[in-house]
Formats: sequence, C-alpha cells, structure tokens
Amino acid sequence: MSEIIIDSLRNNLPKRIGKLADLAYNLWWTWHPEAQALYQRIDSVLWEQVYHNPVKMLKQASKRALSAAAKDRRYLDVYDRIMNDFTSYMMGPINHETWHHKTYGTWHGPATYFSFEFGLHETLPMYAGGLGILAGDHLKEASDLGVPLIGVGFLYLQGYFRQRITEDGWQEANYDQLDFSQLPIMPVNNEAGVPMTVSLDLAGRTVHLHVWKAQVGRVPLYLIDSDLPENGEQDRQLTQRLYNPNPDTRIDQELVLGIGGVRVLRELKIEPAVWHMNEGHPAFSTLERCRHFIKTRGITFEQARQLVIASTVFTTHTPVPAGNDAFPTWQIDRHLNGYWNELGLTREEFMNIADDKGTFGMTPLALRMSNRSNGVSQLHGEVAQEMWQWMYPNGKTPIRYITNGVHTQTWLGRRLHRLFDEYLSVNWVNRIDDTAMWSQMREVPDDQLWSVRKHYKRRLAEFMRDRARINWATHSKHPVQTIASGVMIDPMALTIGFARRFATYKRASLILRDVDRLMRIINNSARPVQFLFAGKAHPQDEPGKLLIQQIYRQIKNADSAGRMVFIEDYDMNVARYLVQGVDVWMNTPRRPYEASGTSGMKAALNGALNFSVLDGWWREAYNQKNGWSIGDEMAYTSYEEQDAADAISLFDTLENQIVPLFYDRDDDGTPHEWLEWVKESISTVAPAFSTRRMVKQYVNEMYAPLVAEKTLA
Repeated sequence: MSEIIIDSLRNNLPKRIGKLADLAYNLWWTWHPEAQALYQRIDSVLWEQVYHNPVKMLKQASKRALSAAAKDRRYLDVYDRIMNDFTSYMMGPINHETWHHKTYGTWHGPATYFSFEFGLHETLPMYAGGLGILAGDHLKEASDLGVPLIGVGFLYLQGYFRQRITEDGWQEANYDQLDFSQLPIMPVNNEAGVPMTVSLDLAGRTVHLHVWKAQVGRVPLYLIDSDLPENGEQDRQLTQRLYNPNPDTRIDQELVLGIGGVRVLRELKIEPAVWHMNEGHPAFSTLERCRHFIKTRGITFEQARQLVIASTVFTTHTPVPAGNDAFPTWQIDRHLNGYWNELGLTREEFMNIADDKGTFGMTPLALRMSNRSNGVSQLHGEVAQEMWQWMYPNGKTPIRYITNGVHTQTWLGRRLHRLFDEYLSVNWVNRIDDTAMWSQMREVPDDQLWSVRKHYKRRLAEFMRDRARINWATHSKHPVQTIASGVMIDPMALTIGFARRFATYKRASLILRDVDRLMRIINNSARPVQFLFAGKAHPQDEPGKLLIQQIYRQIKNADSAGRMVFIEDYDMNVARYLVQGVDVWMNTPRRPYEASGTSGMKAALNGALNFSVLDGWWREAYNQKNGWSIGDEMAYTSYEEQDAADAISLFDTLENQIVPLFYDRDDDGTPHEWLEWVKESISTVAPAFSTRRMVKQYVNEMYAPLVAEKTLA
C-alpha cells in the first residue's frame, strides 16, 4: 500500500524531482530545514497555505511550478545534495555507522515507546503540550543515534483543539477534521494486502482498530485509529480528540492504547526487547502482556509478571495529582469485568496490583510492573520518590531521574546553525552532547551573534504582524484584539516570552501581582520591555481559562501600550518563532510542581536567557551566569506567602538586573556583556539538555541493561 501511495504522488511530479514524494512521507524533513525549503521554493505561498505539509503541497502544486523547479539548475543542485544526504542517513544502521550499533551492536528486538501524544510537527496535531513534544523529540533523536526504537500512539481525527480568544479574553475551543489522505502517514496492511485490523473487548462490546504508520527518519511510529464504520459512535470517538474529559472515554482510551497497542505489535510480528511507557496512560499494556504469557506458556500470573517486569521501563512526568490518572474500582468493574479471570486472579488481587489508596491508579500500576522507573529532572526524581514512597514498605523508592532534553536540529534556527557551522568544531552536529566542544562559543564574534539575534527578533515581529493581518481580514476581530495580537511590537525592545500550558500551578498571572510597577517597567521610553504570552488551557479547565482571561484583559488595557501580547493557538510553528525570537524566557511555576519543562531549553539553544523559578530542569542548569532565578529554594507555609515572595523577586530582578544588562550597549549598539551571558547559556544548556544526552542516558541506564539481562538469561 505504501508503495502505491508514494507512486501515485510521484506520478504527478516531473521525473527529475520524483523523490520529493518519497521524502514527503518520511518526517526526516521536519528537522532538516533545507529539506523543507525544497518544497517551499516550488511555491512559497502555497507552502504557507498548506501549513508546511509537503504531501498536501505536492498534491496541490501547479504543473507549471513543478516543471520550473525541475528545470532550475540551482534548485536541482540542492535537491540532489539533500536526497543524497537522506539516502545516506537511512542507510546508516545498515552500514553500522550509528552510535547505537558502534556502542551496543545488534539487539534481539527493538525498544518500544508508548505515548498518548507525539509532537512531531504542526502538520500532525497529535500533541497537547510538553509531554507530546518530548515524545516526538525522543523518536527523532533515537533515529539520529540509530537506536532500534518503535513508537506506538493514537492518530487523532481532530487532534488537539484550535484556540480562539474572544474579545472578552475567554478561550474557545474549535476542532478541525483531519483528512488522513493529505497527511504524511500510511495505512498499515496485513499480509493479505488489506488494512490491518486488531480488536479488543470493552465493557461487553468489541472495538475494532486500524493502524497507520508515520516514518520518523529511521523510526516507525504506529498510530491507532478507532474511527471505523464497524464501530459504534461511542467507540469511533475514542481516537477523535486528545484528553477527552469523559471518564468512561478516558479509561477506554487507555485500554485501547495499552491493550490495543500490544495487539498491534503482535499482529505486526514485532517482539520488543524493551517496553517503555511514557507516563501512566499505557500501563494496561503490562497486563495484556501478562495475559498473553499466561495463555501461550501456561504459567502463573506471578511468573508472567516477572517476565513483564524484566523488560519494562516507565517514565513519570508530573507530581501534580491530576496528572496521575486513577479510576474508581466500580469503573474498572464496568470496563474490565472478567479480565482478571484471564490472568488467573480474583477481583481483589487484580485491584491490588494498581491500588492507589482505594482507587485503581495508572502510575502505581506502571511502577509495580516496571524494572526501572524515572522522573524527568533531578528535583522531580526526589519529589516522585517522596510522592510514591508509601508503596514501598522498605522505604526505598526505585525512582531515578533522567532530565529531559530537546532535539537540537528541530528547534535550532537556521542562521544560528550556520554560525555554529563556522565557529564550532567540524561536524559539531554529531557532538551535540560534548560539553567541551561547546566552550568554542566563546570564539563567536559578538557582532555576528547579535546580528543573528536581531534577525530572529525581526522575524518574530513580522510573524505576529502577518497573523494579525490575516485575522483582521476575516472581519471577526475587534480592533483592540488586533493590537493585543502584536502589531505594535518593537523588534528592538527587550522581549520576554511566556508560553506554556495554562494550568494554575504555572502561575501565568504572577506578573500581575504589581500592575503599577509592571506598567512603569514596560513603558519606560528609554528601556521598554515587551511581554509575549501564548498557551492553551484544557477545554475543561475553568481556572486555567480564567488565567488566560485575566492576562488578556490586562493586555487589552490601553495602559499596556501594545507592549503586552497574547498569541492565539500556540503550536509547534508558533513555538519556533517564539523560542528563536525572544530575548528572555520566563517561567513561573509554583515549586516543586514543574517536573522538568523543555521550552526554556529550546529558547536557550537559540540565544534567549532563562528567567525562571528554580524548579524542574532550571534548578540543574542555573549557574548565576547563564540566566536568572525567580525566588529561591525555600519552603513556604502557604501558597500566598510563596507567590508574594516570588513576585517581589521577579520584579526586583527584572528591573535591576535584566533590563539594565540588555540596554548596556557600546557605540555600535551591541550589548557585549549581555552576549557573554548568551554564550554562557548556549554553551551550558545546549549539550546537557539535549535529547542527544537524554536518549543516550535512556539507552545506557534503562534499555541496554534490560537487554543484557535478557540475553544472559
């Protein structure tokens, strides 16, 4: 089927550039800007209209534009080079040229990575926030390193919602219906050449699932789809939207991902060496694997459980209770009634496996069924150990930590990449996690670095103005909303970004605790400051939506003079402009609830300085010369006391340290001391908080030991 689909697209292209069809269906292009430029150069207007989707673009591009590209010698030179690079990349594992093969040779099976969401590109809206972006970056880095990895997730018919902010600042959620035939994905067929189907029973009914595949460089990602005619309406909606608030739908989604995902791999005849659960959502997979061992080997549940534990790892991502799903036992009775019989267990024994102080907890289930588990930063590891200590009578909580990272080539701006090409070591891209190599940032001339930074600031301003113009043309926006979207932004002023999920513990409104002081700071005509906000609240999170409204109403206030902005519909495309274009990345979580965070890593990689609470990853990264802290590591007796102290710290640091440093310029307008901080930030954050370091750590500490133990057994 995949060959037929690619051939059909290729037949619409001039033969000379026919490989554009092959490349379009491999998401390798998402982290190679020159590959994306091959499509953009054919028709730049159409490229924006299809929102950077090469499959859709090739289907809509005019014969004239395609023919012109096929005759353009300069275009063809770049085309040939990119295609050669792509071919060589894909041959890496075969030629034993990857880090993984050089380090570990050949494994007897791949590692699998189960996740509720994957953030790979704006073309595929299968992500809601940081969890999904991290999962996407994990797959990309595994591909670069040659790690034999397979992803398993959902193909959401409507993805995550599109955000619209009303004139009064209230978030509205709109959903688009995706056309899978226009996406860079392929249906998976069985040996008979028809779409592969697996099924499972949910609450007395049978649910049928189809499978799609997205190729992420060298890594296949299998995506489950329940929107099939043979399913009832209730079950067709299981893969319709991310994080459905209905508790019955939610548990069914987790059953489909866990149990259905295992059956998909079995149908594909894939025997993983390691099973990695990204958060607790896929934890039912462990029970399904036990069921299979009991059925096929005639062993007891405890024997099966030990086999599952021996090959399973688990990553927990949040200390916030709402982020750790737990279901009442009566709901488990309704959705899994009788499943425990297939495991040879009583109902009570089954419930005890996942006991979370009287409920059926997905995190306790994952912890009890895993050989190794980890938090996503040093502090989060400590918090998670304390949070789940009650499960371990001996007091030893087996939760380590592997701090998150970001995929450098996905998030690094092209001009900065070229600057690194010139001043860092040859082939620096293959040494991203080499701390010593990054010390060469000191050699980058200030004027060149500042020129690149100014370029990204102008580009961000242009992006906001273009979006505002498009929205204005719809006749649906009030003039004040156009101002609020950034048309008055000064690309040369100090620009501070705050972009993340609007959950209450992230305290987006901390900056509003002293509005008078805030207005004095942003409206200083000699040293103006601008704040850019972006992010979504879950559609059912009323307090989160109130936070957006509170921020938005202040932005609309004329006293803000257009220097406070809210960018609607935050996604990966918006994120790239923000992390590359702001000067400072601000983060204000209520410590210690930010498990890690990764947006500040992306910003630092591109030359922004972090200004954050000492929580998550920033507690490890901060060295007093690469950014600023908000507050300290004190424990407070109340949230109010903590918020008040952090707000004072925020304003004092902003007014007395950040603003003066940014505006301290030489006669040519270059902020030399500021750029010294930028270089320090890049050189310390880029290697230590990259997925290159992170995925190697997962392989070295989590995957490889289990593979070795199984090989010895």
